[in-house]
Amino acid sequence: MGLYIPFVRFEENGSKKENTNKPRINKNAMYIEALLFVLGLVFLVKGSDVFVHYAGELAKKFGVSEFIIGLTVVALGTSIPELASSIVASLRGNPGLIIGNVIGSNIANIGLVIGVSAILAVIITKEDMLKRDGYIMLFSFVVLALLMIDGSIGFVDAIILLVLYFAYTMFLFENTDDPEVKRHFGEFFTYFLRLEYVTAINRQLKKSKNEERKKAIQGIYKDIALLVVGGICIVIGAKFLVQESIFFATLLGVSDTVIGLSIVAIGTSLPELSVTIAAVRKKLGDMAIGNILGSNVANALLVTGAAGIVSPIAIDKTSLMMSLPAMFLFTILLLIFIRTDWKVNKREGLLFLVLYVMFIAMLFLR
Repeated sequence: MGLYIPFVRFEENGSKKENTNKPRINKNAMYIEALLFVLGLVFLVKGSDVFVHYAGELAKKFGVSEFIIGLTVVALGTSIPELASSIVASLRGNPGLIIGNVIGSNIANIGLVIGVSAILAVIITKEDMLKRDGYIMLFSFVVLALLMIDGSIGFVDAIILLVLYFAYTMFLFENTDDPEVKRHFGEFFTYFLRLEYVTAINRQLKKSKNEERKKAIQGIYKDIALLVVGGICIVIGAKFLVQESIFFATLLGVSDTVIGLSIVAIGTSLPELSVTIAAVRKKLGDMAIGNILGSNVANALLVTGAAGIVSPIAIDKTSLMMSLPAMFLFTILLLIFIRTDWKVNKREGLLFLVLYVMFIAMLFLR
């Protein structure tokens, strides 16, 4: 659905000359496009919430272990909006939206979400979270950047990202409660190199066989119906979000990557924003930071990997030269702020917010 047509005029000799006048755009039609974008975002976010909730309920009623539910349903929860929109963008052949959404969401999660949350209340953090999830997040960004250097994310690159995400997820579920046993980044790296995640599923399934399975199937048809509704909403929402993002990119005369880095990234980060603000208000700082770190790891590894499996992702210069360094800047600052007195205070939150506004402004001004 495109309403913008570049305006040019022709001289009498047939030569083409650019018209410096602004194109006339039907305002009513543009309002409709904007409404479709918002509706697409609402369908995508709310559909994801419904889908995750009722998928978990169904899994429990069919006797699936908590381990498998966490590995599949819960682990994907906060990244479904990015995942769905990226897969649709990959199918439509718009790689700029994919990388823009991934990197833009990671920047928004730190600059916007952490920034706003820290301004509302000081976020108290923990050392173990930095040494495990914080460093693993940084490591996942480094791997993603290295795979992007040649200008594309191909099938093999996508497999590497997905395997790394699977190993990270298994590492979390095998985390021991023994305080004497360290489970930090060094241990994760060893876990990954030794391929311990390959046999981890069998170990967890053996544990689950000894647990009592739930047999209650009350309301199962309602769960199935709402699961289907949630899935349909995700598909519809992702379709319209990507479609209208392309329209606004054309209208504003910017690339798909810029739209992915800004409008789409902010929209798909709304679930993280609401969860983080709620956690901060309840003084659950570790949950607030953990939500962001886990979401960023999923974006870099899972979302990019899944989209790369569908179709190779071409990387443009904007991602390599501007947005990628910005993502590392926000990440390093976050890790430094966490380590400083193990909290992110209001002044640091304000700095994040100012830097994020500057980043968005630079995207459009350049």
